[in-house]
Amino acid sequence: MARMATRQRVVISTIGAWLFGFLIFFPILWMVLASFKTELEAFAIPPSFLFFQWTTENYAAVQERSDYFHHAMNSIIIAGGSTIIALLIAIPAAWSMAFAPTKRTKDILLWMLSTKMMPPVGVLVPIYLIFKTFGLLDSRIGLVFILCLGNLPIVIWMLFTYFKEIPRDILEAARMDGATIGRELVYVLTPMAIPGLASTLLLNLILAWNEAFWTLNLSTSYAAPLTTFIASYSSPEGLFWAKLSAASTLAIAPILVLGWFSQKQLVRGLTFGAVK
Repeated sequence: MARMATRQRVVISTIGAWLFGFLIFFPILWMVLASFKTELEAFAIPPSFLFFQWTTENYAAVQERSDYFHHAMNSIIIAGGSTIIALLIAIPAAWSMAFAPTKRTKDILLWMLSTKMMPPVGVLVPIYLIFKTFGLLDSRIGLVFILCLGNLPIVIWMLFTYFKEIPRDILEAARMDGATIGRELVYVLTPMAIPGLASTLLLNLILAWNEAFWTLNLSTSYAAPLTTFIASYSSPEGLFWAKLSAASTLAIAPILVLGWFSQKQLVRGLTFGAVK
């Protein structure tokens, strides 16, 4: 009886998990399907799910109207650059807070986290004026800088949590063998925290890729990433749902593929230290 109850619980849990996952994924699925419809079918009520006239004219129209590869390259440079710089800053910062804490370490961590509680629009005007003064408007360097600073508290917090799970004895043994702080970071700490580093990198990359507020307000054409590319299909003439869906599908495709192939590493990193 106990084995049967356990089996039933597993089946029910599996079905529930699949249903919950489908509910989460359904908006993305609907967007992909709408990208293959005509504008008339995209607005049709009741909507058609699979039985409609499939077409790729929306993707052709999107590519004719906008240079997708230019925006995609901007997204890769901005998201990748901000992620790499954030990691280079966060790794030594998290190391010092995890293994050489002071009485102000907790206060600094809370202060960094509190910066994420303020809405970005509250500092838009000073940031915009600073960018205008230094000629950073519509520049990749400027967007890399602002996205790096915006996501840095989350990166430091995540790495701090991962580093705290690493036994101090291993680092002390390395120091007794003559390892300097630099060698300790590169050859001892970093290899042990690869799952945590990978999940932090992926999460920061996703956050930077999806950032819309700063990219829409600080870029126009040259440095405009895919978020600006999507927003260009919302115009005073109205919303073109089919073309907007095609543009959105093209925008999320790279990060969706990356997340799919790295999901095991991501899950392993997010659960790093959860089970002893």
